[in-house]
Formats: sequence, structure tokens, C-alpha cells
Amino acid sequence: MIKKLNVPLVEFENQDMDTALELGGARFDIDQVNWPESFPYAPLCSGRLARTEDALVVDFRVSGLDLRTQNTEDNGRQWEDSCVEVFIEDPDGSCYYNFEINALGKVLACSGATREGRVKRPQEEMEQILRYAQNDGGRDELQGLQTWRVCVVIPFRLIGIDAGHLPARIRANFYKCGDKTAHPHFLSWSPVSTEKPDFHRPEFFGELYL
Repeated sequence: MIKKLNVPLVEFENQDMDTALELGGARFDIDQVNWPESFPYAPLCSGRLARTEDALVVDFRVSGLDLRTQNTEDNGRQWEDSCVEVFIEDPDGSCYYNFEINALGKVLACSGATREGRVKRPQEEMEQILRYAQNDGGRDELQGLQTWRVCVVIPFRLIGIDAGHLPARIRANFYKCGDKTAHPHFLSWSPVSTEKPDFHRPEFFGELYL
């Protein structure tokens, strides 16, 4: 079943971001265990979703085993770490964008029509992606129950959207993964029906209403 979610407009000027998101953001849960036989582990992962006049705001909150933060620079192999992800299709359907954020707030951001040949975003665009991470340590690989949070603010212009003429809806999915953590896992917000883990499948994206 394709998921659907309304994205509320939230004003941050007169209140801090935490309060604004808690009171005005739309809650989502990344709880779809699509490959239970191979990867049954499911850490808790939820968040708040909102938008400003010119950006999408996604606040992830995670509680689960392991904390891996080996990628300390942008555009690395973030998916191998304790990682959350935002995949968004361009409104014209020509390509999709992936933003993969580890617990340090380091982002892999790419665009392209398929999994193959994806293009990493240049440094000047990476600097426009705001991130707020509670975990500010360096390279770590911690065991046991860990709780962490990361919030990302993605300008609409980086996902093919004119902020002055928002489309009625966009297609997207949210993911939680940790390919090289001690307990590998692959969760999604909107279900993915493939034989093995594959997040690069726009046909399974849900719908976000702006």
C-alpha cells in the first residue's frame, strides 16, 4: 500500500525548531520490514516532516542497537553507517534525488534517473543542505542500545521545485539502514516489494502533499 502524507507549512521565526516541528510537523514512521527473512531487525525510527517557504524539513529520531559513524565527510558511503535517507522524485518524473544522512549529519546527495550513473551534488550545493545532528563525535562503532537524532533541511531548488510555484504533490520515500552495522537493517516508510533490499525504486515511493 502506497503511503501518503500531508506536509504542513511551519513557521520557525518565532519559536525554536524543536518546538515548531513537535507542534506543527507531520509524524511519520519508518517501520516497513520488507525483507524479514534476510533482515528481520527493526530499530525504532520515526520523525517529523514539515516545510518552510523554500525548503523541506525532515527530522529523524532513532533508537536501536549499534552506532556506526565511519564516514566523516559528505558524499561518502553513508549507507554503511547508522543512516537515514530521503529519496524524492523530480516533479517532472525525469529523475530522483537521494539524500543519505549518517548520525554525524554527513550527507551523500546524488541525482539521476536510475541506480546506475548517479551524479554527486557539487560542494556549493552540499553547503546549502542544513543539518542538525545530536551526535557530534568522530569515527565510532558503538554496541548496545543507542539513541540519536538528525534533522535535514533541503532547499526546494535542489529537488527540482520552484518555491514560488509548489506542485500539489511530490513522490518520495524515507529509509533507515545500516549496511555495515553489527545488526544490518533496511526499513522504509512506504513499502518496497522487491526480492532483496533495493531503495532505488521510485515505483514504490509514497506521496507527499504540499
